[in-house]
Amino acid sequence: MGARVKKYRFLAAGLLMALASQVPWAQHPVHGGGATFPFPLYAKWAYLYKAKTGFVVNYISIGSGGGLEQISARTVDFGASEAPLPEKALEAERLVQFPMVVGAVVLAANLENLKPGDLKLTGDVVARIYLGKITAWNDASIRALNPGLKLPDLPITVVQRADGSGSTWLFTHYLCMVSPEWARSVGAGTSVRWPVGAGAKGSEGVSAFVKTLPGALGYVQAAYAEQSKLLTLALKNRDGAFVTPSPSAFKAAADQADWSRAPGEAALLLDLPGERTWPITGASYVLVYRDQAESEKAAGLLSFFDWCLRDGAPVAAELGYVPLPEGAVRRVEEVWATQLKSGGKALWNPAGGPVPKVK
Repeated sequence: MGARVKKYRFLAAGLLMALASQVPWAQHPVHGGGATFPFPLYAKWAYLYKAKTGFVVNYISIGSGGGLEQISARTVDFGASEAPLPEKALEAERLVQFPMVVGAVVLAANLENLKPGDLKLTGDVVARIYLGKITAWNDASIRALNPGLKLPDLPITVVQRADGSGSTWLFTHYLCMVSPEWARSVGAGTSVRWPVGAGAKGSEGVSAFVKTLPGALGYVQAAYAEQSKLLTLALKNRDGAFVTPSPSAFKAAADQADWSRAPGEAALLLDLPGERTWPITGASYVLVYRDQAESEKAAGLLSFFDWCLRDGAPVAAELGYVPLPEGAVRRVEEVWATQLKSGGKALWNPAGGPVPKVK
């Protein structure tokens, strides 16, 4: 039996090597950087795609702010961010922007004897916590939302991102939508001047901080909360329902988004209606250069993204993300076909797949 297994492994390895040798761009690794939001997914996608084709995709999790800086400096092949650039910025930098996957920012706390969803908050209460106006877990405002729940007399240690972050962009834009005071005094962006709290770098850093400090409250991408086994809180949505974060709640937001917009216009998924909709949902975007210097490398990168959007969709769902709807995938590939070029020539066939290289 052992010899037979070894034989099959050898044949499988040989098949993969043969496949990789037939892919013209397999020898052109690409490098990306940016948001921590999609990092667990990009890492899994890159691992699986390399095993399938031999094509190497390296992605570093440095935050959306870092990703935007790197793509602007032209030190990476693609950037990633949940903070989409406006049309003018895309034109100025000669970039193309498109969504890759949908995820969500969730609230996580370090409190004992509670299960996910037991503790309920509203957007206004969350804003007042981050404004420093609610400082203890047994505050009257939190007790009123959670009758019968035994809340500890414990200070709330507010945790936020210390680096430029798409998660911060989503979180602060949501707070602006539900709290006029937050909109007036703090505002929204990838970085803001936080009134109170402690900063941590990356979703990894926020997750670790929350997990180790009793009484801590932080916002992280849902996949990080799941991986770290953090206590997630229920949040009151636009329709007045308290919703526990889940892929189905994120999908309820994704299904309402307008994916037909121009690439420079972000599909808004924040605070959408629906009894089961999670209110802090957002798309993660990729940024690539409109004019590609190396056609084979660019074809390889687009083929990787195409595989992610289609064959990699089940992987996204397994990790707690929401794959793009089919209509959104078609729109993304229309953008590739019409806007991405190398030497003035199109890189992607409108019918699907890279444009064959003419010899």
